[in-house]
Amino acid sequence: MSKIAKALGCAALVFGMSMAQAADFKLRAVANSNENDEDYDGLVVFKDFVEAHSNGKVSVDLFIGTQLCANGTECMQALEDGSVDIYISTSGGVANMFPYVQVLDLPYLLRDDRVAETVLTGDFTREMRKSILADSDDKIRLMTIGNTGGWRNFANTKRTVKEPKDMDGLKIRTVVADLPQELVKALGASPTPIPWPELFTSFQTGVVEGSKNGITDIMGMKFPEAGLKYVTLDGHAYMSALWYMNNDMFMDMPEDVRKVVVDGFSALQQATFASPKRKSIKAYQEFSEAGGTLYVPTPEQKTMFKDSAAPVYEWFKTSVKDGEKWITLLNDEAAKAEADIDKAYAADLN
Repeated sequence: MSKIAKALGCAALVFGMSMAQAADFKLRAVANSNENDEDYDGLVVFKDFVEAHSNGKVSVDLFIGTQLCANGTECMQALEDGSVDIYISTSGGVANMFPYVQVLDLPYLLRDDRVAETVLTGDFTREMRKSILADSDDKIRLMTIGNTGGWRNFANTKRTVKEPKDMDGLKIRTVVADLPQELVKALGASPTPIPWPELFTSFQTGVVEGSKNGITDIMGMKFPEAGLKYVTLDGHAYMSALWYMNNDMFMDMPEDVRKVVVDGFSALQQATFASPKRKSIKAYQEFSEAGGTLYVPTPEQKTMFKDSAAPVYEWFKTSVKDGEKWITLLNDEAAKAEADIDKAYAADLN
């Protein structure tokens, strides 16, 4: 039996080595997050799907964290020069390169998960792909847009926020990108750019008093221990995750392999749509158990927030090239999705 086991072990090793050697395309995929993140969940699904369905023609190595590149600008440069093949970023992370992707951060334009998911699986993403290819000299290809953390909500250390007036004077952490800063200012608060790793300490010391995050990020970083106790579920922005690939690598593949990769990104997208929904259940429970307070705005209060955010839409139209085009496109696609979903309700509820 020992000899048989050894023989089988050697056979498996030889088979594994031959499969690794047989890969015609070796993809390096980077996510600057951790293995508890939705990005990682999506990449695991992508890796399994592509390697299996390509019969070993494609292998995928996952680099989670900052092993190959440390931030959006650095990673997009690595993607462009081919030292990285796949990279995921929020819209704010690449706003300096493609300002129009910030349209995804415009507040209160997508009604709910069903609307957001319908929009992001359709022509809106294809149109953005065309623009990113053109603006990167055909080097960077947007493959799909998924989710990373559910919905952005306002959270703070001071008080329950029910209406825009309750935001007055709060120091809210944002990324460096212009749009989230414009939103915070429009609501009467003070935007304060802080690097993500420094946010816990910034809450403790009062450098900032609030943030714009999903509940899984809040609990993953243990922010209640730093004093973050109030979350308003205004759902002002769907936390879109843009997945890019080096276009030369993609186009070097034969069509049948490209199809597998496209299907793999579709599977990844569906995994990232689902992951935050599941993880948020436990996160909300843990937030409440930690003494946190959740508040759901009434429809009237949601309207107040949207009305107060109006200057952000004007800023985007006038400050971002083709800004009006992108707002119109997103609004039109959202309206189509809402109409289809409402038609389905009419059929399914009767």
